[in-house]
Amino acid sequence: MPAVTVDNILALPRLIAPDATARPRTVKQVTTAPSGLEGEGFPVRRAFAGVDLADLDPFVHMDQMGEVEYAPGEPKGTPWHPHRGFETVTYMIDGLLEHRDSHGGGGFISDGDTQWMTAGSGLLHIEAPPEDVVVKGGLFHGTQLWVNLPAKLKMADPRYQDIRGGQVALLSSPDGGALVRIIAGEVGGHEGPGSTHTPIALLHATVAPDAEVDIPWRPDFNALAYVLAGSGYVGAERRPIRMGQLAVLGPGDSVRVRAAQRQESRAPDLEVMVLGGLPIREPVAAYGPFVMNTRAELVQAFEDYQAGRLGVIPSEPHPGHHDL
Repeated sequence: MPAVTVDNILALPRLIAPDATARPRTVKQVTTAPSGLEGEGFPVRRAFAGVDLADLDPFVHMDQMGEVEYAPGEPKGTPWHPHRGFETVTYMIDGLLEHRDSHGGGGFISDGDTQWMTAGSGLLHIEAPPEDVVVKGGLFHGTQLWVNLPAKLKMADPRYQDIRGGQVALLSSPDGGALVRIIAGEVGGHEGPGSTHTPIALLHATVAPDAEVDIPWRPDFNALAYVLAGSGYVGAERRPIRMGQLAVLGPGDSVRVRAAQRQESRAPDLEVMVLGGLPIREPVAAYGPFVMNTRAELVQAFEDYQAGRLGVIPSEPHPGHHDL
């Protein structure tokens, strides 16, 4: 799981530990993500399954894509499809993925890169492995998060952010036992590069066996911790958690994460995504690729899509090589 790593973690800026008055958050719920298939048949774990939308707000959905080792000819993606009313955040840990949309956004993302697509008023997009990856096969692992938009921004103009792995803010825990990558938002005075309509924080932490990190967290944000690999403990009470599980955390000032002393050989560290944001607290009407506020708005979204008002599929470019 390369994502973004460093040769000497102790050379990084340190994440300042919360002060003695800070309240570490306790765990409200731990859920296990069911497995499914997405798009043309690639495996996913539905990270938020079984969790009330009020606890997820401002998020609505997250998939862990893979981890899967494809044989030659096996890599799959999604066909062209519409979105309206929210943002997709695609974070690649291993492998290579190509994204294109009907507003001209797109490109290739690989180890540690993030593509942030604000669908807003609507567009069409496609996500697929490049042709040479399909031919060769290989490792594929990433996540896709859906971030809701408030009613006043549902019909905003679409936009696109290409965040390279080298742009994320890299921090060390105070004792050097954890590497923290801030993708978006502010954590402990350090800013990630992602520009968000809805105030959120999103990070990926790698925690060495038996190490612990207390992550300062805005008290007005909700907080979620999802384990990508390995096993450990989360919350003030150090609740056990393992790969494919999500912890929903209660109120407080910090998120505590600890790696188990013994890990599997294929996952030597605890890999965890910690995310949260300012709840929007508006009605959510979601169906398929649309996230709106009312059923009437959903019906309108489908009618607009069928009428071609969400965009048209661009003509295919001439075959060529890709550059990272």
